[in-house]
Amino acid sequence: MMAICTFLTRLLICVLLFTCLYIVCYLVLTHFKKTAEFVTDDIEDATVNKIALWLCTFTLSVAVCAVLLLPISILSNEVLLTFPHSYYMQWLNGSLIHGLWNLVFLFSNLSLVFLMPFAYFFTESEGFAGSRKGVMARVYEAVVLLILLALLVLGIVWVASALLHDNIARKSLYDLWEYYLPYLYSGISLFGVLLLLLCTPFGLSRMFSVTGSLLVKPRLLEDVEDTLSCTVFEEDSLYRKLHCGSPSCWVTLNMEAMRKEYQAVQSRRVALEMRRKASPWQRNLGYPLAMLMLLALTVMCVLMVCFNVLELLLDETAMPRGMEDPHLGMASFSMFGSLGAAVQVVLILYLMLSSVVGFYSSPLFCGLLPRVKDTNLTRIIANCVSLLILSSALPVFSRTLGITRFDLLGDFGRYNWLGNFYIVFLYNMLFAGLTSASLTKTVTWAVRRELIRAFGLDRLPLTVSRSTVPVKLLLASGLSKIQ
Repeated sequence: MMAICTFLTRLLICVLLFTCLYIVCYLVLTHFKKTAEFVTDDIEDATVNKIALWLCTFTLSVAVCAVLLLPISILSNEVLLTFPHSYYMQWLNGSLIHGLWNLVFLFSNLSLVFLMPFAYFFTESEGFAGSRKGVMARVYEAVVLLILLALLVLGIVWVASALLHDNIARKSLYDLWEYYLPYLYSGISLFGVLLLLLCTPFGLSRMFSVTGSLLVKPRLLEDVEDTLSCTVFEEDSLYRKLHCGSPSCWVTLNMEAMRKEYQAVQSRRVALEMRRKASPWQRNLGYPLAMLMLLALTVMCVLMVCFNVLELLLDETAMPRGMEDPHLGMASFSMFGSLGAAVQVVLILYLMLSSVVGFYSSPLFCGLLPRVKDTNLTRIIANCVSLLILSSALPVFSRTLGITRFDLLGDFGRYNWLGNFYIVFLYNMLFAGLTSASLTKTVTWAVRRELIRAFGLDRLPLTVSRSTVPVKLLLASGLSKIQ
């Protein structure tokens, strides 16, 4: 009876957590989806698009669960350490966390291998020739295409395994679950971890510019009222030129270039109004504090990775591995106790956010960036697949870099390449090197650009090269403005 109650409690907690995430993800997707695809006269197309949207919502919910796996596990351990004999914390135990890891692993692979390809084929299918039109005809065609794709992928993976491990490839023909699928999962995880290796260092450097665009930047020697008045006059002038009643007034002007200039001036006017409305604390301290916080988090990540490299050379226990029983509430996973565990959680979430920023900022994937109320269903599917690959590799990524000492649970620790010292060591060295190079370049250029803007040298004539402006001229310009 006690076992049944425990199972029902774990099931209820998982269902409540997933339901909340599903509602949030559905609201996010409906905020970006194109309304015209769901409000149409064709009932069949509308039904197909709704089903595909539900599958995308499920996949995005699983991706968010994968991101929260390590934070929930680390915080649960600290809560049990703080309240070891609390009656209200008896539901929080190792079996609940272990079951959550297994469910996320199962649903992430199910979504990646079956649900998302089915959603894409389902939206693109029209039914076989000669069959009755309807939703079921599309289902049959999508299922057939999915089976053919599965056979193709499994054949490619079997050939790859045969080239690398001939004995395992022979066994996989007879035992699909024990030899074939783990090899496929290991390859997908390795691809996700490599994608994080490329996106995260670039995202860590882009976080400074992205955060700076959201905050009010300080200007040391700028009169906001004067600049705003000039910008308003310029915007009004361009507006009159664009909306002139006589067709022959500005016939020789390039209207497209003028329209772009008008949008740029309008954006600058909005930014100046935000700066004028901002309080002195927000205008002078918010931006520097945010930049210092981002710099501290990035440097902390690099230092932890460097420390993990030293541990890999000296101690075999630093290698990422899996564990069967988490044994929560026995000891803290950080040498600094609860404070160190909180820092680990913040760093894991920061790395995930940076990887997403780097993914959408890269030239290869910037076209996938969703637009509000203007994202078609195919792009939504591509975004969900990309986010699922990144998030499902985040636990392995964090443990490989030594951001946390919480070992991988369930099938996350069964990947073949985790036991290879050379892969793990090279991965840590590449991450530390790429992040350090990106951070040095970004901070150098950012400081230089902000100094030029702060002293007003960005408004110099174009014949003067701003890159060759010496420090003495910079200081002289600032002193003359002060006088």
